[in-house]
Amino acid sequence: MTPTLTVVLDTNVFVGAGFNPGSASAELIAAVRSGDLRMAWSEATRAETRRILEKIPPLSWDDVADVFRDEWRVDVDLDEDRFSEVPDPEDRKFAALATAANAVLVSSDGHLLDHLPGLEVKPPGRWWRE
Repeated sequence: MTPTLTVVLDTNVFVGAGFNPGSASAELIAAVRSGDLRMAWSEATRAETRRILEKIPPLSWDDVADVFRDEWRVDVDLDEDRFSEVPDPEDRKFAALATAANAVLVSSDGHLLDHLPGLEVKPPGRWWRE
């Protein structure tokens, strides 16, 4: 089965899922793991997710490393400068990746949810309900 929907999951989705296994964030990761949903990722977004998860006990990179499937890696130059209005430079890579992959960015970050031109951003609960 080939998933038809593509998302980019912000690091906060992985954190939310780790702390609340019954959350929409956890459901999204389960859908990626089962192959029902395609998760685009880049080396930069994977490294950021890993860095954050390894800093927050009791979360574990090993619990989610398998959802970063090689066939879903996006190997293009990401135009992070396009999102210079995003206050956190670490979040720009997620916005740029979602644009490059023509994907929905799923995030709980308020500054990413603030209508970035040319980018669809939804919080996990809203994305899951829709």
